[in-house]
Amino acid sequence: MEQALASDSAILSEAIRLVSEGISVTFPVNGRSMLPFIVGGRESVILEKPLAIQVGDVVLAYVENCRYVIHRIVKIDGEHVTLMGDGNLYGVEHCSRQDIKAAATYVVSAGGKRRSLVSASARRRARLWGRLKPIRKWLLLVYRIIRKVKSL
Repeated sequence: MEQALASDSAILSEAIRLVSEGISVTFPVNGRSMLPFIVGGRESVILEKPLAIQVGDVVLAYVENCRYVIHRIVKIDGEHVTLMGDGNLYGVEHCSRQDIKAAATYVVSAGGKRRSLVSASARRRARLWGRLKPIRKWLLLVYRIIRKVKSL
């Protein structure tokens, strides 16, 4: 297990290094914190060097001096950035602008199909999803049930 964690850390470090040099990297995503926009374990994201970050961007960031997450920026206050996963009902992470290592620009399906995370329509959907936070719990439940039925 320690060896797997060490190799994951090395892969992440190499991805961050490549992105910092201006090279786009396709990176697998785990977990459910970005549902319904990114499906962990099935989809990957294309990471690029972050230029001018803004609220609504999906980024790879080192949060609270302990771990990396791929989450959406929900607030920027000077050098302080607040992130939240689209699939999270509550709880946010905090980091500084310097802790943002990459911007996720596309989602790549298992079949190789790309979906933009930065297009005007993708940003509109994300803003709408953010406004639905009071009922997100129920929407995510319906989403998971539909995904489960489709996989049968």
